[in-house]
Parts: sequence; structure tokens; C-alpha cells
Amino acid sequence: MSPRPKPAPAIVIDLAMPSARWRRSLPGVKKIATEAANAALVQSKKRIPPAELSLVLADDAAVAALNQRWRGRAGPTNVLSFPGGDEFSSPGPRLLGDVVLAYGTVSREAKAQGKTLADHARHLIVHGVLHLLGYDHEADGPARRMERLETRILATLGVSDPYRVREDAHG
Repeated sequence: MSPRPKPAPAIVIDLAMPSARWRRSLPGVKKIATEAANAALVQSKKRIPPAELSLVLADDAAVAALNQRWRGRAGPTNVLSFPGGDEFSSPGPRLLGDVVLAYGTVSREAKAQGKTLADHARHLIVHGVLHLLGYDHEADGPARRMERLETRILATLGVSDPYRVREDAHG
């Protein structure tokens, strides 16, 4: 009899949708968002203790305010990631952090790039969750590793390589 594999740690995903445009424009948005976050968590190859993360599907105004306050940059961006603290401040799951998407920006980008809103949102959620797990794209090497991982995760969700689409569109 072989030993049973250890169960995966409990990951709680809290979804907030302060912008109703997500729900109106993207049927099944709750399932889309949580599946993308779970895929990133499971396939990241990182050991994750029991944890909690927050996905916020907001509008451009909310993301612009966060972008200005926390990054000193004017205007909205497609996705922001706010990693939680490394230490356990209380018993229970560790706070992994928050991932916040801006509806208007994400919607415009999807249309301009010839992608569905669902696929672009999946990509940005995966991207944001990977940031919470410590992945980055500031230098070439880490950026290539992060892009390859994003592409593999997205393939399991039925999403085409978002970086290939971008390269094809530009030349």
C-alpha cells in the first residue's frame, strides 16, 4: 500500500466585486476569477501554507486611486498586486495579499488585443497571484521565467499564450 499524498493546503479566495460592470459584461465571472487564482496557486510550484487571498474586481477610478496612493503613479492600470505580510499575525491562514483588476482598462486592452474579456481577466489574475507568490518581471531572466509559468498555467485554463499574441500583433 503506497502512502497517501498530503492534501493541498487550504487556500481561501475572497472575491469582491465593487464594480457591477464585471458581472454584467462577463457571465460566470466568479468562477472564471477563482479558477484562474486557484490554477496559479496550485501550479506555481511554491509551497504555500494555509492562506487567504483577496481578488477585487473594481473599476478604473478605484484602481487609479490605489495606483496613486501606493505606487505614486497617476491613472489606472490593469492589475495591482499587494502582497500580505510574511509573518503570521494571528492564528489561521496567512494573508497572501490582494489582487485588484480595473474593469475599464482590462476591457479596453482585451478589445485592442483581440482577446476575450474572460481570457484577459484570467491572464491578469494569474499574473497578479504570481506576484503575490514572489514572482517578478523587473529583470529579463525572472521575466522570462514568470512569462513561461503564466503561459503554462493559462494553457490549463484553455487560454492561448498571451505573449505570443502580443508579439504577433506587433510584427
